[in-house]
Amino acid sequence: MLVEALAGLLTGSLALLSDAGHMFTDVLGIAMALAAITAARRAAPGQPGARTGSARQRTFGLYRLEVLAALGNALLLSGVAIYVLVEAVRRFTAPPQVQAGPMLAVAVAGLVANLVAFALLHGGAQESLNVRGAYLEVLGDLFGSAGVIVAAAVIALTGWQYADPIVAVAVGLFILPRTWQLARAAVRILVQAAPAHLDVTAVRNRLAEVPGVLDVHDLHVWTLTSGMEVASAHLTLDPGAEVGPVLAAARESLQDDFRIEHATLQVEPAGSPGACREIGW
Repeated sequence: MLVEALAGLLTGSLALLSDAGHMFTDVLGIAMALAAITAARRAAPGQPGARTGSARQRTFGLYRLEVLAALGNALLLSGVAIYVLVEAVRRFTAPPQVQAGPMLAVAVAGLVANLVAFALLHGGAQESLNVRGAYLEVLGDLFGSAGVIVAAAVIALTGWQYADPIVAVAVGLFILPRTWQLARAAVRILVQAAPAHLDVTAVRNRLAEVPGVLDVHDLHVWTLTSGMEVASAHLTLDPGAEVGPVLAAARESLQDDFRIEHATLQVEPAGSPGACREIGW
């Protein structure tokens, strides 16, 4: 990052500076991801190192820190990409002279560093929204380094200085949609919306099919953090149904059909005076 930033200033390359800016968000983003994962694990109730008093108050631990880190990464990436686009537009009117030789050498070194980081993060990107944020940053840098190499080669061979801001714009436009997708996924978790891959109606219908269940209401499905789906529901039971088998069948259905490992189910005998009332909020 430091080498690319210095080389970008010395050579006058906006494409190189944009790649250095994205590398800066990589450094900060990966640090945030690692810190969030570490804090979430240590703060979970019952884990070594967790303070007993504070851990009891955090009944879900600090797993949401991973989602907040992912959202922070998305905001950082958006800021860098927008700055590069604005600066590139300004340079189209008067492109500065860029030194192609040093620009090419530093871009190749950056490409190698990004390939290593890409290989390290690829496996975890499908399991954690937080790691996916860091992965997307490195992916953007990977394309950025490749673009800088192309721009340097074009400038060295043809002297066409517009290649530098054009590559910078291409990198910014490549990153922005993926950044917004990451931010949208993080916000969806934070507002406790149902997971996009789950149909709440299908979950309700499946619980209603459990033998002994007459009605399903007050159903909520949300994501605690990446890969951790949670549900709660009230089940109205047939007067002759046994609570134990019904609960076991309901939990098994949620696990097998929807991969919901944690569910809180309240059972209510039909016509019972203790049945829940409609909530006004």
